[in-house]
Amino acid sequence: MQSSTKDFLLALVCVILAMITIQSGASFAKQLFPVVGPEGTTALRLGFSALILCLIFKPWKHLPAKGNRLSIVVYGLSLGGMNILFYYAIERIPLGIGVALEFTGPLAVALFSSRAKRDLFWVACAIAGILLLLPDMSSQESLDPIGVILALGAGACWAAYILFGKKTGTQSSGGATVALGMTVAAIVLVPYGGILQSSAFTWSVIPLGIGIAFLSSALPYTLEMVALRNMPAQGFSIMLSLEPAFAALAGFIILGELLTLWQWLAILLVIIASVGSSFSSVKKQ
Repeated sequence: MQSSTKDFLLALVCVILAMITIQSGASFAKQLFPVVGPEGTTALRLGFSALILCLIFKPWKHLPAKGNRLSIVVYGLSLGGMNILFYYAIERIPLGIGVALEFTGPLAVALFSSRAKRDLFWVACAIAGILLLLPDMSSQESLDPIGVILALGAGACWAAYILFGKKTGTQSSGGATVALGMTVAAIVLVPYGGILQSSAFTWSVIPLGIGIAFLSSALPYTLEMVALRNMPAQGFSIMLSLEPAFAALAGFIILGELLTLWQWLAILLVIIASVGSSFSSVKKQ
């Protein structure tokens, strides 16, 4: 019993640290936007993340069969789209709100796969949260509508990332799958960011890019792998539902982004919907 308790506490610490690192990485990435823009920041993150993950997991040893490679490509494109659209979004809106809106992607996957009537309540919570975050064009403090649309687009890419991730996950190890997907994303978006921001790239931004890649991808992914080995998948999902709150706190502490009471309420509703959908999946199993 003591051993299992220690394992669970280790998993809990790993999940919390993973959320802290990934949202801290996003906050530091946003600070890099004035230098190399969202495109350059995405190129740095994906490029160095792919390099780090390939060195760790050696995906060339776990290549899927030729007939299954299309799903890996779509998985990687979804990963790349999620990254670039999210960075474009948080250039215009606060980090915590961007993450809450992006969370609608995995929420939609969880809720649309359920036919239980009780899950309609979680759908209502998610919709209420989104409605509270929709821009009020009559207010001077309204959110940028383009930023909101971009964050929802990132959520749609996240949903595709989950769906195709499930297909590709059965073809090779989890680490190798992510490394392959990250490589596909990097092949597409590193040249895109490099061309658009070629004049802005200097040797001084390279360490920052490595740091963002480490905080946003390599370290949290490793921590999540440790957590999943010591915690049920359902508990892991429930813990990850708190990520919008961690994002809002990181935005406040690192970027000084202040949210209104209504925006905090909207984030809370999205978290409630995510936790509720996770509990529903537990009951179905």
